[in-house]
Amino acid sequence: MAAVAALAAASLPVAAQTGRSSAQLGVEGRVDRLEREMRAVQRKVFPGGAGQTVEPQITAPQQPSTVPGVPAGSAVTDLTARVAALESSVQSLTGQVEQSQFKLRQLEDAFTAYKRSTDARLKALEDTNSAVSNEAAGAATGSTRPPAARPAQGGPVIPASVPVAGVERPSSSDPAEDGYVYGFRLWQAKQYDAAVAELRQVVQKYPSHRRASYAQNLLGRALLDQGKPAMAATAFFEGYQKMPNGDRAPDSLYYLAQALVKMKKPASEVCKVYDELQQVYGDRLSAGLKMDVATGRSASKCK
Repeated sequence: MAAVAALAAASLPVAAQTGRSSAQLGVEGRVDRLEREMRAVQRKVFPGGAGQTVEPQITAPQQPSTVPGVPAGSAVTDLTARVAALESSVQSLTGQVEQSQFKLRQLEDAFTAYKRSTDARLKALEDTNSAVSNEAAGAATGSTRPPAARPAQGGPVIPASVPVAGVERPSSSDPAEDGYVYGFRLWQAKQYDAAVAELRQVVQKYPSHRRASYAQNLLGRALLDQGKPAMAATAFFEGYQKMPNGDRAPDSLYYLAQALVKMKKPASEVCKVYDELQQVYGDRLSAGLKMDVATGRSASKCK
């Protein structure tokens, strides 16, 4: 009996040691697998990056799991708990990477659709302006006299530097403001040739001034009042294209539609301009301009 008891006592440490070795082998296999998964996640997060790593914050659970056959509180139990936490961190990180990639694809698709729509609208307006410019150029080259020498409404072309009787030129510390105000007064006095020359100088000399948008729009209106809708349409389109954020850019688009009507262009072209106006400046339109656009759309039978 004593021999049997001694033999049993000697075999217990060996069995315990064998159990720990199996558990350690299982943990090492899980660690190897986790290392491979972590490297795969690293390649997704940092494609092409060298030496960049993510150090997950791993904390052992409050109640660590116990591997069968291993005494509680052993080093293998602690390692198993840390490996389980590492597995959870890898799964969470992988899910976050996949969500980020999905959101990025959504943003790319939305931007591509927006760019395609914007490019199509601008191309339609550019095609309209190109046709208008060709008509204006054809009318100018078909005349027997140079455009600068052709009288308008029976009067000669007046340079901007020559003052017009009865119209006061303002004088202040802001020459761009003075030029626009003087051009506006000339337009009010129906001195359209002088107004066109003055306003054109304001746009050319002070393109970054806030009054440049005003001057370009009023230049088109003066040409429209002169009975030159093709040239006016070109001026209005340039006011929108070159100064889209100017104070008179919405007005220029509205009067571009009016110029196209004067030129007897198809209603579809006129409606495209109204659509562009509402899509780009819908929130910036004044109450009066909104009413004018609604009236214009109704007259052209826009949908």
